[in-house]
Amino acid sequence: MSDSNTSNFTNPSTFILMGIPGLEVAHVWISIPFCTMYTIAILGNFTILFIVKTELSLHRPMNYFLCMLAITDLVLCTCTIPKTLSIFWFNSREVDFSACLIQMFFIHCSFAMESGIFMAMAFDRYVAICDPLRHSIILRNPIVANIGLAVVLRGCMLVLPCCLLARQFPYCRTNIIPHSCCEHIAVVKLACADIRINIYYGLFMAILVISLDVFFIAVSYIQILRAIFRLPTKDARLKTFGTCGSHLCAILAFYIPGLFSVLTYRFGHNVALHFHVLFMNVCLLVPPMLNPIIFGVRTKQIRDRLLQLFTQKET
Repeated sequence: MSDSNTSNFTNPSTFILMGIPGLEVAHVWISIPFCTMYTIAILGNFTILFIVKTELSLHRPMNYFLCMLAITDLVLCTCTIPKTLSIFWFNSREVDFSACLIQMFFIHCSFAMESGIFMAMAFDRYVAICDPLRHSIILRNPIVANIGLAVVLRGCMLVLPCCLLARQFPYCRTNIIPHSCCEHIAVVKLACADIRINIYYGLFMAILVISLDVFFIAVSYIQILRAIFRLPTKDARLKTFGTCGSHLCAILAFYIPGLFSVLTYRFGHNVALHFHVLFMNVCLLVPPMLNPIIFGVRTKQIRDRLLQLFTQKET
């Protein structure tokens, strides 16, 4: 076993995932909150999709974007957490080289797509508040579909070069990945080649996506706040701003952990490895778990429909 892990090879057939390095004895205990959060994320996002699909009054641009977000969240957590749990429970550490690259692609593509969806949601709120009479004209169904397609294509085109470069590298050191999933930098660090282009491109991609999307979200909300402060009464201002509350909460739950993870992984060389891995898993689990809760609780139509479903079951 040790020979296969450390001997020279250029095309490894499998990688070995360590889980959370240094915390192997606690894997079973760590799996309990992980499994709980994953279950909540799966049930919550499928519930959002079901409610929006079956309730005609929810067939609006913001809820279409919410469905895109739910699908992205399902992909994000499902491409990683089942494998992580299999490591924790069954010590199933091997992952095929191609499967590892596919997982890497879906992890980073889902992050880029989720950021783009939040930007699209901010644009929807901007149009709905600043130009409500033209909202249904500007955000027609074909326009919403084109925005969704653009978000998907952007994520794929930005992430694909990283995966293609990682595939071309020779791996002659070890096939043991000190992580619970095939995170980009964790994989390419095993290559016996100059990986600076991957490191710089990965950092550039993360900063580009986050900075551009946050910039356009901020511009949208500046315009929204200007429109809100022009309203005549305090009640009208609070009611209008309340329509943005769920979106703002979801943005904070996504960007703050994500940005912190990127910065600590790139520059926090003195931070313990198990902290990096744990926090990466938090970023994979918390937004998919919180998004359906945030939008379900704060969106009246979804909340009412959910209560209606439960009351029907009771009767």
